[in-house]
Amino acid sequence: MPCPHCKITIIKRSNNESAVSAAAYQSGEKLFSEYDQEQKYYPYKTEVTHKEIMLPPHVPPEFADRNTLWNSAEAQEKQWNSQLARRFVLAIPRELPSEQYADLIRDYCREFFVSKGMIADFAIHDKGDGNPHAHILLTMRAMDEKGKWLPKCRKVYDLDENGERIRLPSGRWKSHKENTVDWNDQKYAEIWRQGWADTANRYLEANHRPERLDLRSYARQGIDKIPTVHMGAAVCQMEKKGIQTNIGNLNRDIKAANSLMQSIRQMVRHLKGWIADLKEKKAMLLEALEQDREPTLPELLHQYLELRSGQRADWTSKGKLKGTVADFNKVQAAMDFLRGKEITTIESLDTRLDEISQSAVSIMGSMKKSEKRIKAINTMLSYIDKYEATKPVHAEYAAIGWKKKKEKFAESHREELDAYHAAIRYFKANLKGNTYSRKDLEVEREQLAAALPGQKKELETVQADVKVLRDVRNWLNQVLPPEQRRATAEPGKKPSIAQTLSWKTEAARQREAQKQQQTPKKQQNMEL
Repeated sequence: MPCPHCKITIIKRSNNESAVSAAAYQSGEKLFSEYDQEQKYYPYKTEVTHKEIMLPPHVPPEFADRNTLWNSAEAQEKQWNSQLARRFVLAIPRELPSEQYADLIRDYCREFFVSKGMIADFAIHDKGDGNPHAHILLTMRAMDEKGKWLPKCRKVYDLDENGERIRLPSGRWKSHKENTVDWNDQKYAEIWRQGWADTANRYLEANHRPERLDLRSYARQGIDKIPTVHMGAAVCQMEKKGIQTNIGNLNRDIKAANSLMQSIRQMVRHLKGWIADLKEKKAMLLEALEQDREPTLPELLHQYLELRSGQRADWTSKGKLKGTVADFNKVQAAMDFLRGKEITTIESLDTRLDEISQSAVSIMGSMKKSEKRIKAINTMLSYIDKYEATKPVHAEYAAIGWKKKKEKFAESHREELDAYHAAIRYFKANLKGNTYSRKDLEVEREQLAAALPGQKKELETVQADVKVLRDVRNWLNQVLPPEQRRATAEPGKKPSIAQTLSWKTEAARQREAQKQQQTPKKQQNMEL
């Protein structure tokens, strides 16, 4: 199933996000946020077809109220950068009946979240436009049976080899923090994604549908295909209005290259299968043609021209001349191509197909490398923009000497400072030196993008070569013996056991008839 969307994010106060606002958005309800004293309501969300809050067995029932639940969850978080909730956005397979959507999401939440102690608030959106999807909000803290939120982590003292606490030079005890629950462990992202695919596939199988979800990347699935670049909401809106964008043009080039590569692979696979069958029947072919050597491709094509001439025996003189000239031109062009590529036998044709396949794979590998580098350059340039835009703010912040004034400045410029530090972290992880050159990056990106059309033309050239070889294959099929023609009429398909036994029986019968005809002649010679 193409493009199974499964997005997992964290709602963070540092991003000016709110769990109450997210709950109001996905449920379509009016909710009042006690944190910022504002009412949250999104009246344009009219496609909510189902909403529900699922509580673990030990959680008090009053938390089934959406306003109570998320205001209570936000009240526990005191830090400016607190994580408030975990959010899922899942594309529901539209192949399923709409009345099963709620059961599907309910089973998924019960197995992977509610059973682990999380409270799940989910809503299903469906405008009827073929894009049904679900929003799920999950709590980040555990809760006891009295409705008290438990801490996310606890302080644990480090012990020495004798089981005694370790005192630091400052006089404090050495300690570390441990999470009370492991819900933030990175391993769960893979588990939850695979769990969603398994749950949806069970429903598809129960409804006797052949489609299946697979959330793995192309590389993990073993698919040799270039992935497209995520466009985002702004680029999608521009493309819908007919405005072409760099990302949109890049994705169109990627799709065209993938389609071209698939066509080449299919033609090469059929030709390779046909050649493999032809080699298996090589001895039968030589015997049928009464030759002691394998016929060359020019000889077989000459036989094809004679066959076509015989098929026009009842044509008019003008029609014969016109047909003969047309066939000769086609075959002569193919002969020139084969001669230029030094293809004279079936073995050389096989070798040429191997070269074409390797050439196509090499071109695709180079295109993949270029696309990956373009993505990396785009990301680097975006962080450079953030760094240059926020560098003056950070310089002003660093110049403040008073602690309270510095904290107040940081609070009022939190977004700019976070963007600056994010850019610094990215530079440390991805920048080889201590400096960068925007001009060099943009020049490299332009060079890589300019090379893509040329690589696409190389793929088109390879496809043209394969088409010529396919025409030659079709002509050769018309001059092969009937039994061999049946075996190679469909490239890549081997003859059945019944066909093989029938051919062997017929050959044995003909040899026995020849012996019987020769026996009377020998007896007459002996009598004389």
